[in-house]
Amino acid sequence: MDGSVHRGGDRVVDLVEEYLRARGAAKPSAHTVAAYRRDLHAVLGCVARVVGLRPEEVEMGLLEVVVLRSAFAEFAAERAASSVVRAWSTWNGFFRFWVAEQVVAGNPMSAVPRPKVRAGAPKPLRGEDTPEQLLRALAQGARKARDPWPERDLAVLALALLTGMRSAEMLSLRVDAVSGRPGERRVRVVGKGGSERVLPIEGPLEALLEAYLVSRRVRFGREVRAEEALLVDNRGRGLRRGGLQYLVQQCYRHAGVGDRVARGTLVHALRHTFATRLAEDGASVTEIMHLLGHASVSSSQAYIEVSEGARREAASVNRTYGVLRELAAEE
Repeated sequence: MDGSVHRGGDRVVDLVEEYLRARGAAKPSAHTVAAYRRDLHAVLGCVARVVGLRPEEVEMGLLEVVVLRSAFAEFAAERAASSVVRAWSTWNGFFRFWVAEQVVAGNPMSAVPRPKVRAGAPKPLRGEDTPEQLLRALAQGARKARDPWPERDLAVLALALLTGMRSAEMLSLRVDAVSGRPGERRVRVVGKGGSERVLPIEGPLEALLEAYLVSRRVRFGREVRAEEALLVDNRGRGLRRGGLQYLVQQCYRHAGVGDRVARGTLVHALRHTFATRLAEDGASVTEIMHLLGHASVSSSQAYIEVSEGARREAASVNRTYGVLRELAAEE
């Protein structure tokens, strides 16, 4: 390469769409593609204001370091650091792709500052017995909905608490995702990037899911087909993200544990509770990584680090406690 821009006259909006089409070969989810498009167009709008053009008039040759720095500074002004980092990564991928395609000579993003974001600490449900209290309340019909369906509510919350699935993974489940012989059931989950993992489920959860499916057959007066969504709304349609969030929020409220949920978590609090309890019960970071579907151990390590039981056990062996015990025994 000679260091020049080979297609600097190309409109950036066109190259964005070419890039997103090319990414389709990796089978990203529709949500992922939409997020890429939002970040690319949002920063492009800032670039356009910096250079005094409309977004559709910006050409690739204008994307110099000084312009991108100003654009990202404007983009970051009213956004959280995590959003800026995500957009920076999206643009970095965009330029890496076009460098590989020999459309541009180099990737300018290394010279564009990005904020440092601390990894967020896990936010499980607060309270030692909160998961048990939640499930007992739901089993007793605590959720006073207009059209109550306690079997479904209990199955949804128990499935999340005992498998640690992400909300998107739960919503994508089909009835035939649950398979295996009685007593050896497992759930086949499609996670991020289309990666699959198999999660074991024990007899009590197996029985809950079966009771839910029986109630579903009775409620709608027909058999449940293997290819149908496993989790459905009160009309028999596959649950969607908003419906799942609302269902879980209402379950918390009616079970009297709404004040034990960290703000902004809802379904994710159940995943964090699953992982935190695994860590407290002695699961290794590798086991947690595989069960949660993390790509690396670094994401799973946080659960080990914040395990209250592990911290307490480590602190309890402090030799100074021995002196205090001796003093207490002498009194």
